[in-house]
Amino acid sequence: MRSIFRNLKSAWKTVCIIFLLLIVQAYCDLALPTYMSNIVDVGIQQNGIENAVPEQIRDQSLKDLELFMTDSEIEQVKLGYIGQEDGTWKRKSYLDDKDIEALKEAFRMPMVIVSQMEQEGAEYSLADIRMALDTGLMTRDQLLTMKEQAVEQMGDVTDVMLDQMAIRYIQNEYEEMGMDIGDVRNHYLWTTGGKMLGLSALGVVVAVIIGLLASHVGAGVGRDLRAKVFSRVLTFSSAEMNQFSTASLITRCTNDIQQVQMVTIMLLRMVLFAPICAVGGILKVVHTQTGMGWIIVVAVAVIVAVIGTLMWLTMPKFKMMQKLIDRLNLISREILTGIMPIRAFSREKHEEERFAGANTDLMRTQLFTNRVMTLMMPTMMLTMNGVTVMIVWFGAKGIELGNLQVGDMMAFITYTMMIVMSFMMLTMISIMLPRAGVAADRINEVLNTEPTIIDKPDIAAEKKEWNGVVRFEDVTFCYPGADHPALEHISFTAEPGKTTAIIGSTGSGKSTLLNLIPRFFDVTEGCVTLDGVDVRDMKQQTLRDQLGYVPQKGILFSGDIASNLKFAGDQVTDELMKQAAEIAQATEFIDGKVDGYHSHIAQGGSNVSGGQKQRLSIARAIAKQPKVFLFDDSFSALDYKTDAALRRALGQQVGDATVIIVAQRISTILHADQIIVLNEGRIDGIGTHEQLLQSCGTYREIAESQLSAAELEGGDVQ
Repeated sequence: MRSIFRNLKSAWKTVCIIFLLLIVQAYCDLALPTYMSNIVDVGIQQNGIENAVPEQIRDQSLKDLELFMTDSEIEQVKLGYIGQEDGTWKRKSYLDDKDIEALKEAFRMPMVIVSQMEQEGAEYSLADIRMALDTGLMTRDQLLTMKEQAVEQMGDVTDVMLDQMAIRYIQNEYEEMGMDIGDVRNHYLWTTGGKMLGLSALGVVVAVIIGLLASHVGAGVGRDLRAKVFSRVLTFSSAEMNQFSTASLITRCTNDIQQVQMVTIMLLRMVLFAPICAVGGILKVVHTQTGMGWIIVVAVAVIVAVIGTLMWLTMPKFKMMQKLIDRLNLISREILTGIMPIRAFSREKHEEERFAGANTDLMRTQLFTNRVMTLMMPTMMLTMNGVTVMIVWFGAKGIELGNLQVGDMMAFITYTMMIVMSFMMLTMISIMLPRAGVAADRINEVLNTEPTIIDKPDIAAEKKEWNGVVRFEDVTFCYPGADHPALEHISFTAEPGKTTAIIGSTGSGKSTLLNLIPRFFDVTEGCVTLDGVDVRDMKQQTLRDQLGYVPQKGILFSGDIASNLKFAGDQVTDELMKQAAEIAQATEFIDGKVDGYHSHIAQGGSNVSGGQKQRLSIARAIAKQPKVFLFDDSFSALDYKTDAALRRALGQQVGDATVIIVAQRISTILHADQIIVLNEGRIDGIGTHEQLLQSCGTYREIAESQLSAAELEGGDVQ
């Protein structure tokens, strides 16, 4: 969770805006049930009369009510109403809620008493009361005492019922004044309904804006994470690449980041909204004063218990799921890249079974989590329906006793459902959150991995002109975790204008030695220098700018031939590109293509042959015009004629550069200025072809296995 929220720091302003908009959306959603309750209770049941404070009242009716008011209440009424010329009193429009509540307390009991007196069979009538006051048989104090006695007699009557009795008095008063109650009701319904429509429209607009902003933030988080992960991976050495594996890094750059991006959107749209809505719903429920708040406590407790149980069961499986996805991607990658040898060895069935095993393991894990999570929705629905039944059951009893109105019960149900839905939102995100949390941890694992090969912070000013002298000084190298060094005590010098060849049996350390020069690995002991400068004391970019590297396996990039030959940068002109292609003996097959240098190259160079791929890789390095050429067995796919022609052209055109060739074929290195023979990581001999035939048994064994006796004696191999 913490790592997911950490990704939102860069978009904190947008997040704040979303939070404010969520408050607006929650306000709109929470206001609607209240208006719905008012439509039922006030608009329908009370004919649009909101409370026991009339908008207008006749002068005589007001005098009747004042008979049962205290002096302070009469004063309150006089302050709240304005006398009209037609003998009526009109309520002031600018009264606040406190004034309205005070008027309600002043009017309610007098209206109830007067209503009872106006009924047939009443013990006293208003006419009797007026006559008693006029004749002095009764005083105002006695009337107020009568009022107190009436209040005591109505002790069991709830405030809701008293309000309804007072409102019926107001309805009768309006009818006596000639007002149409239907118009009053319709006006209230239209006004309240219009407010609901306005709030609904506002809520929709705000929700759309929130969705757009959340999507923008989520996409930005995904973009930034992909950029960070990709940038960090580019700094990894071979050790870090082996630590994670290519398949795992691809999964982390795609699937894992997608999980974080989706959850980020859900966090902004649901996780932030749910607590706001839940707290607002609880406050609204408390305000309704229905006495059924304990139902919500029970519902929330059930939901929390369910969520906690589900998380406890599924969290380990979510962690396992990502590892199984890595394994499935690894197997898929191996099968797809190795489809030709798989077919050649008729191993399709075996690979299908291997893929099916990984696929089934992932399916079983996903099925387990899905099955566990399927319990959530029925449980939530059962909880919601149970809560609804409980509210209706206990609410009906409250309505029967006069403690509750129908609209209030409907509003309570709606608010309760909103609270439960808020927790359901959190539950829905809790399904995705564990997996996203695992994905975020895996992403951070990549971002927090420091590359072992880095530039020193205190590199001095570097040379601008380089000659290309490569020197190994007592170099020993051991792979991480290996028991024995791959190279031991290697010392030699490769000079400009000369070709240095490295040969040896398989596993003798030839490619490893070459990889130490561009710092694909760092030496364990000793040092490798370029023009006397330790390569570890140079910037990697500066070092590699001087090198033209051709890997053992030719690698081309999707695009065209020109884009691959100009891979070194804009400094490679069309003239240099064509010259490099000519040196690499690639002109013949390039010119034979319809589009020439603009011919399409598929991913990995799968639409060209192995020899063509090697020649293009060599041309790419030549076009860079480096000071040092590094050929890692880069002529193995070439026929002897092309190999000889390429080496001849290379020697003529780049004679001032240092050339280091790793080779398996004697013919490739026969005319090298010095040949280094490696045997089990150690130098077994250094010299020319003729010298090594006489002094190095290992070299002679290799030569005898490849050359005829005549070639060994003549020394001329093309």
